[in-house]
Amino acid sequence: MKKIGIGIIFTIVFFIIAFTSCTERIDAGHEGIVVKLYGSDRGVQDISLASGRVWYNPLTEEVYEFPTFVQTVDYEPFTVNAKDGSVFTVDPTISYYIMQGSSPKIFAKYRKGIYEITMTTLYNYVKDAYRIQMNKYTTDELISNRQQFETDVQNTLDSSLRKDGFKLEQLTSGLIYPETILQAIDAKNRAVQEALQVENELKITEAQAKKKIIEAEAEAKANILRQQSLTPLLIQQQFIEKWNGKTPLYSNSPILFQNINR
Repeated sequence: MKKIGIGIIFTIVFFIIAFTSCTERIDAGHEGIVVKLYGSDRGVQDISLASGRVWYNPLTEEVYEFPTFVQTVDYEPFTVNAKDGSVFTVDPTISYYIMQGSSPKIFAKYRKGIYEITMTTLYNYVKDAYRIQMNKYTTDELISNRQQFETDVQNTLDSSLRKDGFKLEQLTSGLIYPETILQAIDAKNRAVQEALQVENELKITEAQAKKKIIEAEAEAKANILRQQSLTPLLIQQQFIEKWNGKTPLYSNSPILFQNINR
C-alpha cells in the first residue's frame, strides 16, 4: 500500500508538471504563435493567437511571442554613394511595430525571433531604402532637397516593411555629409558672411559721407546767408545792443565807431 501511495503521488506530480508545461501565458502587447516542430506541414498555424494563456503540446510544438507595441532600434552607421559618387554616412534610427495578425506570416517567412529579424532583415531593408534613393540624387541636389530625400527614403522603407507585416512609425537618418562637402559649405557660409559685412561697412561709410556732405553744404549756405545779412548798419545795431556804455579808444581819441573802410 505504501508503494502504491508513493506511485500515485509521483503520478500526480508528473501530470501536474506535464499539465503546467503545456501552457504559456502571452503577455499583453504581444502576439503568440504555435510552431509545429515535426510533420510535413511543419511551421506556424494559420491562426494568430491573442494575448492570454496558450495551450500546446511541448513534445511537438513551441510557442513564440512577437511584440506588437512600437519598438525603437538604433542601427550601426553605414555609408552610401550619391549619384555623382560622393560618399555619405547614414546613422539611422527607426521606430516600428508589427501589424495586428502578421506574426504567423513573419515567422513563416523568416523562421526567426523578432530580435534576429530586426537586426538582420530590417537592417538590410533600411540600407536598401537609402541606396535606392541616394542613387537618384547628386550631392548638390541632396543638399538642396534634403527634406524631399528624407521623405522618399521613408516611403520606400515603409513600403518594404508593410509587405512583411511591419509598419514604420518613424525614421531618423542621421545623415552625415562628407568632410569635403562640409568644408565647402563652411567656406561658402564664411564668404557670404564676409560679403554681407563688407556691404554693411560700405553702407555705413556712404551714410557717413553723405552726412558730412549735407553738414558741409548746410554750413556753406549758412555762411553765405551770414555774409549777405552782415551790413554795416546791422553790425552797428549788434554793437549797440551789446555795448556796455564805455567809449572805446582808437589812437588817442575816443570814437564810438571806427571807420573800417579806409
